[in-house]
Amino acid sequence: QVRLVESGGGLVQAGGSLRLSCAASGRAYSSYAMGWFRQAPGKERAFLATMTSGGSTKYADSLKDRFTISRDNAKNTVYLQMNSLKPEDTAVYYCAAGGYSSSQYAYGYWGQGTQVTVSS
Repeated sequence: QVRLVESGGGLVQAGGSLRLSCAASGRAYSSYAMGWFRQAPGKERAFLATMTSGGSTKYADSLKDRFTISRDNAKNTVYLQMNSLKPEDTAVYYCAAGGYSSSQYAYGYWGQGTQVTVSS
């Protein structure tokens, strides 16, 4: 059993920044690759970034210049730093564990999501 709990979402103005956190508990956390996805109303879940336990990363090409994934294994926490936010970034943001892929189907564990709303 792996449990993931996102936090750090909220309401921000366009151009602002947020840092999302994902606290993990359960077996073998430090060995899991972790990912971030988001889902806006009426759209499919979209890949944002992923990171292995050793620090390798992949990003969605369209977001690489604004979003950064990191992890602190001592705290069992993964982060997503989001800068220069735009209204179109409004979505529910999810963390996931168990994959190193842009495909949501590669991941076996998911958090409950945290809402990010960017006002114009």
